[in-house]
Amino acid sequence: MHLNKILLTLVALLFSSITLSAYPQMSDAIKEKKIYPMGEKIYSKKCNDINPSIYETYESMQEKILSQKLCKPLNQKYLEAVSLYLWDKKRDSNIEKKFRDIVVKKGEKCPICGMFVYKYPKWATQIFYGEKHYSFDGIKDMFKYYFDNKEGITEILILDWYTQKTIDATKAFYVIGSDTYGPMGYELIGFKNEADAKTFYMDHRGKKVIRFEDVTKETVYKLDE
Repeated sequence: MHLNKILLTLVALLFSSITLSAYPQMSDAIKEKKIYPMGEKIYSKKCNDINPSIYETYESMQEKILSQKLCKPLNQKYLEAVSLYLWDKKRDSNIEKKFRDIVVKKGEKCPICGMFVYKYPKWATQIFYGEKHYSFDGIKDMFKYYFDNKEGITEILILDWYTQKTIDATKAFYVIGSDTYGPMGYELIGFKNEADAKTFYMDHRGKKVIRFEDVTKETVYKLDE
């Protein structure tokens, strides 16, 4: 009887170690510097929208990614990077963050083109440096200012095109080259969700869907040609 209890305990411990090993054990520094950025990049390019908060465990989420083919075929390294990014980062971010409304006073002019921003409320964007801010009459001009004035930025806000709700510009998806024109002509159109960006891209003859970090000076100024 005593021997049986020992054997059952050993089996339980073995099963536990196998289960836990499914979640990769590595330092937080490695995760932050290498794994999460890699996982986010792969997820944005190779996966459908995945809500990790609906899964009870890391293992069950990963199993669904494979069984339901939520991502294009991934090797084990990439699968783990995507899974860790979703479980450790995206799952926490699903708690909706409320951003301040974009409020533009009548006297505010876009520092790039000089136009009164309040006349174009659905295009308005803002860059904050603490409590000081600048308003722009489109994402294109916002980026032009951003590239030459990055130091000290605390927040960049744009409006999601479909919902017209304030979102974090650095987390948004952008459609470039569409048939939708802003106050300054060709524009980048911003979205909170990649699925919405892709829908707009298809419906409005967009040329590309890109993330904030992929927008370059060349991308922006080429829209004026």
